[in-house]
Amino acid sequence: MYVAILGYGTVGAGVFDVLMKNKNIIAKRVGFPLDIKYVLDLRDFPGDPVEPYLTHDFRQIIEDPEVEIIVEVMGGIHPAYEFTKEALETGRSVCTSNKELVAVHGAEFVEIARSRKINFLFEASVGGGIPVIRQLIRSITADEVEEVCGILNGTTNYMMTMMRETGASFEDALKDAQAKGFAERNPAADIEGHDACRKIAILTSLAYARQVDYEDIYTEGIVGITDIDVLYAKAMKHGIKLLGRSYLKDGLVYAIVAPYMIRKKNPLYPVNGVYNAIMVRGNMLGDVVCYGMGAGKLPTASAVVSDVIDAAKHRHVNIPILWEREKMVLGARDDIENKFFVRVPIAEAAKAREIFPIAKEISILECESSEFAFVTQVMTEKEFREKAANLTVINRIRYEI
Repeated sequence: MYVAILGYGTVGAGVFDVLMKNKNIIAKRVGFPLDIKYVLDLRDFPGDPVEPYLTHDFRQIIEDPEVEIIVEVMGGIHPAYEFTKEALETGRSVCTSNKELVAVHGAEFVEIARSRKINFLFEASVGGGIPVIRQLIRSITADEVEEVCGILNGTTNYMMTMMRETGASFEDALKDAQAKGFAERNPAADIEGHDACRKIAILTSLAYARQVDYEDIYTEGIVGITDIDVLYAKAMKHGIKLLGRSYLKDGLVYAIVAPYMIRKKNPLYPVNGVYNAIMVRGNMLGDVVCYGMGAGKLPTASAVVSDVIDAAKHRHVNIPILWEREKMVLGARDDIENKFFVRVPIAEAAKAREIFPIAKEISILECESSEFAFVTQVMTEKEFREKAANLTVINRIRYEI
């Protein structure tokens, strides 16, 4: 069976390497060889092992009847959307790591693949090499999913880990992440939460079988987290993590991306550095946690190739994925319930005690004479905003219930 790869960037090169270097073991697992026939890229790579496979023309791929599986690792929406749709409509299975494409058009592509008895697979679009999508669509199928919650972005998790372990400021942690290649020159998609938002949109769509538009999910990144917030968290023996979270309550699904202060007993607490972890809670099964490298050339490529193997083993057989194009209306952000960790000037301590139902008060040496910090009881987002409007809030972080 012949495979074509669209894109020879970091992930595309990784997919090429995995298919070439693990050719024999892949053939044993599939039952026949998987051979690369084309690699599409606008650039030339003189002297690179990919050179004999290079093409600059998508038409050459799509008009070759021998190509049965297409790997889309170009990134972005265009022309990835057009190429993927044409590949599916002409009877090719498609495997992708493109989270933006999947978040926006996943339901459409799943429907096309179903109608043509082929497959659209996208394990690597969430969590790099972590097989969380397989868990949702194949393993946790007897349960009603009550919650999906995860550390879905390695860049921000690395930064929060560094701030905790070294006392670095947000700015210094970002510079270090960029220097090590964990953050882009323009890190907005990571630190503002957009990357995690697309991923929780995909997971929520799969968990509840309807389209969740990422634009409908309230998203807040880590740009407001300071080294002082981290000091408070350490004093409380807690951690601060950027979480993508969706949950079912009273027949409505709620979703949010935001930094959370979490306790040591939380299974996501020990997940540090560039690692990701996703917890899925079933009404019968309880909690299942998937943990691993959330990004990187080879972990992501490995997940893509595992989808290629799946597609090859299911030649002309569609793997059922419940994801309908009907849009899900999410529960209102105002009704999402949390506790909140809050810092206000010490002069407003009495006022804060009067306004908020306080669960506990926290002090640290660095701020005990200038700040009053506390954790609220459980309240809705709307209730918190209305009460906080009467105070000078230095910062607030959602705190797990």
